[in-house]
Amino acid sequence: MGEEVILEMKDIVKDFPGVRALDHVNFRVKKGTVLALCGENGAGKSTLVKVLSGVWPYPTYEGKIILDGEEEQFSNTREAEDAGIGIIHQELNLIPELTVAENIYLDRQPTNKFGTIAWEKMYADAKEVLQRLNMEIDPQTPLKTLTVGKQQMVEIAKALSHQTRIMVFDEPTSALTNTEVKELFRVIRELRASGVSIIYISHKMDEIKEIADEVTVLRDGASIGDVAAIADITLDQIISRMVGRKLEDMFPDRIEEMSRKKTLEVKNITVDDPKVSGKYLVKDVSFSAYTGEILGIAGLMGAGRTELVNAIFGVYGKKSIGELILNGEKITINSPKEAISRGIALVTEDRKELGLLLEQDLAFNISLPLLDDISKKGIVDQIEEHKIAEKYVEELNVKTPSLEVYINKLSGGNQQKVVIGKWLATKPKVLILDEPTRGIDVGAKVEVYRLMNKLVAQGVTVIMISSELPEILGMSDRILVMNEGLLAAELSKEEATGELIMEYATRHIKKGAEIN
Repeated sequence: MGEEVILEMKDIVKDFPGVRALDHVNFRVKKGTVLALCGENGAGKSTLVKVLSGVWPYPTYEGKIILDGEEEQFSNTREAEDAGIGIIHQELNLIPELTVAENIYLDRQPTNKFGTIAWEKMYADAKEVLQRLNMEIDPQTPLKTLTVGKQQMVEIAKALSHQTRIMVFDEPTSALTNTEVKELFRVIRELRASGVSIIYISHKMDEIKEIADEVTVLRDGASIGDVAAIADITLDQIISRMVGRKLEDMFPDRIEEMSRKKTLEVKNITVDDPKVSGKYLVKDVSFSAYTGEILGIAGLMGAGRTELVNAIFGVYGKKSIGELILNGEKITINSPKEAISRGIALVTEDRKELGLLLEQDLAFNISLPLLDDISKKGIVDQIEEHKIAEKYVEELNVKTPSLEVYINKLSGGNQQKVVIGKWLATKPKVLILDEPTRGIDVGAKVEVYRLMNKLVAQGVTVIMISSELPEILGMSDRILVMNEGLLAAELSKEEATGELIMEYATRHIKKGAEIN
C-alpha cells in the first residue's frame, strides 16, 4: 500500500438552491490504494464525485482539488479525464449498438493522414488495453452481445485508455453475478498493484471490508472523522459514522406480537413462459400469508419469485391460472387495478422503471394510485393531493426540500420511501415488497425494516422478496424458497439457516417431484 497522497480535496463546499450539498468536505487518496467512500443516500458522495470529475466545474463550488501536489480547476469532464480521473458509473455510460473498440475510443478515434478513422490501429489499441485487464474480448464485438459484467470491463478499459490514475467505482456490483463480482475485484487488485488509486463507493459493507485499504465517511454533506485504515475500524463504527447513531440491532425487534389470522391463500398458481412453449415461469405454487407476520420469499435470480408476486398482482391477467382467497373470499384478479381495489399492493423491484414517474413531482407520485378518488371531472384536487403527500412524507421521514421536487432529484433511499408511501396511501390489506432495500444505504434499510414491523403491528400482511440472506433471516417469520418456478421449501424462522435456504434454492428439482 502506498503512502504518497495523490489526491486531496480541501474544504469543498457545494450549494444548490436552498440546500448545502457539501459542507467543507476534506478528502484524500493515497497512490495505489483502494479508498472506500461511504455514506447514506443523500450524504453527498455523488456530488463530491461530480466536483472531482468536472461535472460541477470550477467556480460552481468552493475549495481546492490538489492532484499530485498541484491545484486543479476543471472546467469540464474532458479536462478531468485528461488529468487522469476516470468514473465507472453504476449505470454504464456506453452505446450498445457500437463495437467494443468504438466504445473505448468514442469521440477520440485515431485517424490516418487522410483524416479518416484508422480502424486497424483502433482495434489494436483496444486489444492492448483489454489485455491489460486479462480480458479476451474481440474489439470488433458489438457491445450489446456482452454480459453486464463484461460491459463493465469495457467501461474500465475505456477509462484506462485515458491513462487514468484515479478511478472511481460508483456502486459497481449492483447488477453483477457473484462470479462477475470476483472478476471485478481481481481487476481492482491488479489496478491497485499497478499504481492506480481507486475510490470505491458501495452500500455493501462486506465488499468494503474485502476490497478497501482505507475508508472515509460522509454524512449530511460533511466528512465524518478522519480517513481510517480498514483494519483499524469495525463495520459497526463505519455504520455509526454514516447514520450518526449506533445500530444496536440491524433488524429491529417487533414492538408487540399479534395474533395471526390467515389473510391471503394462494392455490396452484401457474404462469406459462410466453417465450418457450411447454415451459413455465411459476408452476403449481401454493402458500398462505397471515397478519402479524412477515413472509419472506428467497431464491436465486430467475427462480420465479417476482413472477409469482406479479401473478398475484394481476400483471399476467388471464395468462396466470390458480386461485386466490382473500380474508376467506375467493377473488379473481386479472389486472393490477383489480388487485389495488382488493387491497393488494406491490412495491416493484425496479423502482425507477416500474415504481415511479421520475419526471413528475413527489406529491403526484404518492397520490398516483388515488387519482380517481381525488379527481373531479378529470381535474386533480391539488389540496387533497398535497395533504396525502404531506402525511406520508412525515410518516416515512422522506428527506426532500418540498413536495414539488421531481423524484429524480431525490436519493435512492428517499425514492424508495416514496414508492412505499404511494402504496400505503391505498390502505392495503396485503403489502408485497420485491427487493425493498436494493440500492439503498444501511440507514435507509433500517428505516424500511422498522416501517415493515410497524405495518405488521397495524395488521397489514407483509410479503417480502429479498436476495440478501441476512435480510431474509433477520426479518422473516416464515420463509418460502423458490427454485426453477417451483416452491422448494417452506421454513420457520427457528429452522431456517443460510445454508439450508441455499440448499433448497440450488438443488435440482425434477418436474412433478414432491417438495419437502
